[in-house]
Amino acid sequence: MKRSLIALAFGTLGLGIAEFVMMGILPDVARDMGVSIREAGHFISAYALGVCAGAPALILARKFQLKHILLALVGIIILGNICAALSSGYWMLLGARFVSGLPHGAYFGVASIVAERLADKGKGTQAVSIMIAGMTIANLFGVPLGTSLSTMISWRITFLIVAFWGLATMYAIWRWVPHVEKLRDTGFKGQFRFFKKPAPWLILGATALGNGGVFCWYSYINPLLTNVAGFSAESITALMMLAGFGMVAGNLIGGRLSDRFTPGRVGAVVQGVICVTLLALFFFSASPWAAAILMTVCTAGLFAVSSPEQISIIHVSKGGEMFGAACVQIAFNMGNAVGAYMGGKVLHLGYEYPALLGVPLALSGFVLLTVYFRKYEREYR
Repeated sequence: MKRSLIALAFGTLGLGIAEFVMMGILPDVARDMGVSIREAGHFISAYALGVCAGAPALILARKFQLKHILLALVGIIILGNICAALSSGYWMLLGARFVSGLPHGAYFGVASIVAERLADKGKGTQAVSIMIAGMTIANLFGVPLGTSLSTMISWRITFLIVAFWGLATMYAIWRWVPHVEKLRDTGFKGQFRFFKKPAPWLILGATALGNGGVFCWYSYINPLLTNVAGFSAESITALMMLAGFGMVAGNLIGGRLSDRFTPGRVGAVVQGVICVTLLALFFFSASPWAAAILMTVCTAGLFAVSSPEQISIIHVSKGGEMFGAACVQIAFNMGNAVGAYMGGKVLHLGYEYPALLGVPLALSGFVLLTVYFRKYEREYR
């Protein structure tokens, strides 16, 4: 495995911890800041807003070397997490979380292009999946570790660790990632030209709807496992690591299969599997074994479709590749937010009903990816 790809994965590992650990440490943060759990939830939203605000800023950085952009983005990761760790009140932490989210989508956008260019011939999607692997490893090990440190010491330690990890990432990118050719500057308007075609909208729509379907269910996985499947509260950490293992395996398998077949085809098939899995979760969540296995399959699917979508948007956004690749992360986060909101609306029916609500969303993503790979993918290969 190339050291350059490992360096890129270091960055997504830090971003993954920064984004997802807040869900595990929310009670500790709320207590320390003197706010309610509901108000503390704004720290999650602030990060998502940062993701959406930071991605378009890549348009202004289009003339710079890709490696220099990556180093600057890692610098913002370090700054945002140091400010979060040192926050003295609600508004300071809210601002720090917003700043922490700014480089997220932009980093994925630039790193995806660099990874594809550094890949061996015919292994572009696999290289992108290695870059994304940091995010899945964060869910497997980083988030549980950060949650434990928050409980044992302080939630501030978690953000300090992310900041120090950012320093290690900056060094690794500086040493291991070579300079790659700058993207052709198509001007300000040229960055948006790819939106005139239907293919990018199909991919972005599938990303938002597909992820929305999964997060209808996954946002409430804890009460589903304890209240429906019957697992003890003590077993949730192990189950979350199992879900993280599914993410790691699915991501790597999805990247490898996409290079063997095509990203659009693999993405469509995986999205179809997610639809069936969500439906099965609604009917069989009362069985502990079934709930655990189906959870692992669904989280594997969530990231098995990630690198195919990331590489596909690069192929269809010529002239605005960085912005297009970052837009996938905007769509991903929008899907997460909308899915969690919609899933919460049916909780009064039972904790298994968010999975059922996620089926039509995931099915819509399947339809859009199927249309893309059948009608448009060959045009961009």
